[in-house]
Amino acid sequence: MKFKLTYIIIFLATICFSHNLSAQASDSTKVGLVLSGGGAKGFAHIGVLKVIDSLGIKVDYIAGTSMGAIIGSLYASGYSGKQLDSIFRTIDFDVLINDKFQRKSKSLIERNNSERYAINLPIDGFKLKLPSGLSRGQNVYNLLYKLLLPVNEVSDFSKLPTPFFCIATNIETGEPILMDKGNLAEAVTASGAFPSLFQPVKIKDKIYVDGGVTNNYPINELRAKGVDVIIGVDVQDGLKDREELESAPEILLQINNFRTINDMKVKRKQTDIYIKPDITNFSVISFSEGRDIVKAGEAAAKKELTALVNLKKTQPSFYIKDNVRIADSLKIADVILKGNKRYTRSYILGKLKLRGNDNISYEQLNEGINNLVATNNFDAVRYKLAPTKSPDVYNFEADINESKANTFVKLGLHYDGLYKSAALLNITRKRLVFNNDFASLDIILGDNLRYDFDYFIDKGFYISIGLKSRYNQFDRLVNANLLLQPDDPLLVDLNKVDVELQDQTNQLYFQTLLAKEFEFNLGFEHKRLKITTETLNNTNSNDDFIFENTDYFSLFGNLKIDTYDNRFFPNSGFLLNGTAHWYIGSRGFNDAFESFSIAKADIGYAFSPVGDLSINLSTSGGFKLGDRSTSFLDFAFGGYGQNFINNFGSFYGYDYVSIVGNSFVKADVTFDYEIFKKHHILLSGNFANIADNIFDDGEWFTEPDYTGFALGYSIETFLGPIEAKYTISPELKESYWFFNIGFWF
Repeated sequence: MKFKLTYIIIFLATICFSHNLSAQASDSTKVGLVLSGGGAKGFAHIGVLKVIDSLGIKVDYIAGTSMGAIIGSLYASGYSGKQLDSIFRTIDFDVLINDKFQRKSKSLIERNNSERYAINLPIDGFKLKLPSGLSRGQNVYNLLYKLLLPVNEVSDFSKLPTPFFCIATNIETGEPILMDKGNLAEAVTASGAFPSLFQPVKIKDKIYVDGGVTNNYPINELRAKGVDVIIGVDVQDGLKDREELESAPEILLQINNFRTINDMKVKRKQTDIYIKPDITNFSVISFSEGRDIVKAGEAAAKKELTALVNLKKTQPSFYIKDNVRIADSLKIADVILKGNKRYTRSYILGKLKLRGNDNISYEQLNEGINNLVATNNFDAVRYKLAPTKSPDVYNFEADINESKANTFVKLGLHYDGLYKSAALLNITRKRLVFNNDFASLDIILGDNLRYDFDYFIDKGFYISIGLKSRYNQFDRLVNANLLLQPDDPLLVDLNKVDVELQDQTNQLYFQTLLAKEFEFNLGFEHKRLKITTETLNNTNSNDDFIFENTDYFSLFGNLKIDTYDNRFFPNSGFLLNGTAHWYIGSRGFNDAFESFSIAKADIGYAFSPVGDLSINLSTSGGFKLGDRSTSFLDFAFGGYGQNFINNFGSFYGYDYVSIVGNSFVKADVTFDYEIFKKHHILLSGNFANIADNIFDDGEWFTEPDYTGFALGYSIETFLGPIEAKYTISPELKESYWFFNIGFWF
């Protein structure tokens, strides 16, 4: 109320006493608005716009560079300052700028890549390459296109609700380019493509970067549009003294600012109403402090309130902006692709999750686009929604920019209690034989040598083909019941055996996508399993005692649905993972083999009841059918981990591979409280019946035989989760600590 009263007093005072602008202003006064670049400091533009709107000033032409172009284009398209303030408060700029795609927008294969490797670098020939920018800017483009959809049909920016242009820089010539026609979202993305942070933007045959490199305050170009009075908002950095220049990036930024700061000495004098927010305590990446920066913009505009009110006096009516309606759903009639040479239409549509004649939400459209970009097969996907004769029905037209890089080196580090320390080196080659295939080889060096090879021909919604080969080994004390029959005399004096387990698994499989979210596999598997120990070796021989050394052959099927928003710390989503194996033959040590089947399934559901607390509920079960004499592939639980081989699983309160049986039911609950960003306190409990043949006698439905609890602290890092868990079981009255560093592989 006090703020409104101040406006009224100043307004009345200026009617009586202020004539500063009356000589140059009249009823036909054209007002121009120029907004400079400045990264996160550009949020101050929103504060200035809120004040301009509150006074009812009509802006006739807008010019902007970089963040000024982003804010200016939205304001020119009809958004009010207040509406922009509300929109920008809901955006996670860490996700937006770093092109962090939501997990559910990626295929299961791409999720595995993003949740396995800490570093990913392309190779050109035999040389490692650094990317042209930390981010492709895809999320920025997606957001801008959605917000600018109400003016989607306008290709001449002078025909927008408020005429507009922005400045970008041609990176090949170093010339500033005035952009006033074309795809508005694309032009603004180019204007804001800050070098090294965002990749350059290709438009037709030209390549552009941030307009602030050459013209960060396009006042002369705006004056040439015939405006009479220019309001300018300057959010550029000033020069820093020697005490503030403590790092190489700060020095480089200072050098880059020399030209723009010198330009402003002249351009400031050309600005009729010059607004300079006090944002010295913020940086170009202070996106988390957006609210304070907006307030700084409001405060700066209030200092020029007399001049603004005097300007408003020359306009005949009070101008009010209506809120723009943001689309939340679309009808896609047809999908038109351009630029794809190596990748087939079916492959791209499978990633986009579009077939044509789709009724989808805008969120689903973004997920599909991000899913396509997340394959790293494309540098960018620039699209537009072309109107059809039917209202609110569009053709999806995408300009596909395929990546030239097809070979990558990926690295990771890991430690856990089972496999111990490990370093991961991965070589991935895309388009090895076909345009839509890839081959990936993991070599894992450390306490336990391992490898993992994948070859996949991806045909999207059609039948895809995959080939896997994996080798695992570890040394561990394990429950002797997993290795010996119940009536074996060795069990009399033996509870645990120190064994070396070696497992090589090879699979040929066929995969298809069902209902856009389901992944279904059918295939053939060869498994070579070898288990030996020195504990029971013959004293007259140096040879290890052999429990198992057999090749097994099976047919398998797998159905997987995974909508968790985060694999390690889910806040929402559903998981269903069911696998069945029919073992049809063997060769080697197990000469008494008879056919048998093993099936298991995991179901999980995560939700967030309040604030930063999330709950993950899960249940799982498994059983064996047919011959039950082969125990080496039975279920074994204990310890904490992920990516276990065969039928091993976690169980808090027990050591690794200490609970065994050919059937089980298990329930888990985890309470996850994110005390501050990426730091989690977790309280977990698991309950199970695990034994032989529990489904034969109804034991699966009795009170749990095994229970365990865990209290943990976890941190999300670029290496993956760093975790410490204290676990205890009421039955054992013993406790275990489990530690993990890095992604699981």
